[in-house]
This record gives sequence, structure tokens and C-alpha cells, in this order.
Amino acid sequence: MNAKRQERLRILTQTDGPFWARGLRFAGMDEVGRGPLAGPVMAACVIMPSEPLLAWVDDSKALSEARREQVCAQIMEIALFVGIGRAEPDEIDAVNILQATKLAMRRAAQGAQAQLYLIDALENLGLDGEEHGIIHGDALSYAIAAASIVAKVTRDHEMRLLDTMYPQYAFARNKGYGTPEHIAALRAHGPCPIHRRSFIAHFTLLP
Repeated sequence: MNAKRQERLRILTQTDGPFWARGLRFAGMDEVGRGPLAGPVMAACVIMPSEPLLAWVDDSKALSEARREQVCAQIMEIALFVGIGRAEPDEIDAVNILQATKLAMRRAAQGAQAQLYLIDALENLGLDGEEHGIIHGDALSYAIAAASIVAKVTRDHEMRLLDTMYPQYAFARNKGYGTPEHIAALRAHGPCPIHRRSFIAHFTLLP
């Protein structure tokens, strides 16, 4: 492991280390997909062991797609618990993206039986355990970083599948985000069933 990786692990485990030392069963939680115009918001809840430490666990945004896929497979192999939760576009439209994100996180945490949840930026989810929100948690906590990778890889797989159903929107490339290509496709074809109508209306993309 090179010096840069060692330093990143030192920073990430500085947050998690005291909880491992106390023998607490704690989970990291993160979400992906709050900003797109289409597709679900996805959350992951991950409980990681203190050993072995995976060298490339990091904020998912700091890793290449190939690296995320590799590390996600490693996480799934050694994690003590992995939960995936999601909220669908119609749920996002019904309750707003913040409440839908919390809903996805609650669904991800079902069965975790953790004493403590380290959550990227959010808290007050109503989980059965102590909640600790950490701003930029995916860059500061090993467990949250692991959750960020699982959530990102899972949602990207979903968007590539949806691309085969609705190829005109290029979801495999844009993952549902409002790229110029995606917006042009919306104007040409209108929305499909997985578009978030409230988001599209906000950007005045519908007639």
C-alpha cells in the first residue's frame, strides 16, 4: 500500500477507530441520486469489520468506475452487514427528495441491528439506535465511505439497466442527471415513467 493510500486510511479510520475499540456494532450510511432528474435515490447501510482494512475504500467520488466496482465486490465479501434501500421517483415526487432520502436510508438499515449509525450529513432518521450525522462523512469515515461505494455502484447498475429500457435518454452515460444530452432528449421525447416529475417541473422542462 502506498503512502497516499495509508494516509487516506488513517484519516478514515480515525473516525471509526474509537467505535471499534469500544466494541460497538456501528454502521456507515450514505446515499446517491438526490440530484438526478430520473431514477431512484439509493441508500446503503454497511457494517465493516476492523480487519482486514481495504486499501481502496474511500469517498466513491474519488474513485474511478472500475475501482469502485472492484472495491464494492471486496466490501460485499467481508462486510458484516450490507443493506440497500431505495425510494422511487413517484415517492420522491410525493414527499420531496429529503424525505425520500430518509425513507431510502430507513429501508437500507432494516435488519442491521446496529447500536450506532454514522450517516453522511443527515440524522433524525428514526432508526433503532444512536444516529451521528457527519458532514462530508464519506471522506471522513471508513464505514460511510464503504456505504458510498455500495450505493453508487448499485445505482449505476440500475441506471445501465434502465438505459436498455429507455435508450433515448442515455441513462448509462448520464445516470439520470440533467446533462445537456438528457435535457435535449426530454424535450424531444417527453418524460418516461422513471422521470421525477417534480424535478422536471422545477427545471421547466415540461410543456
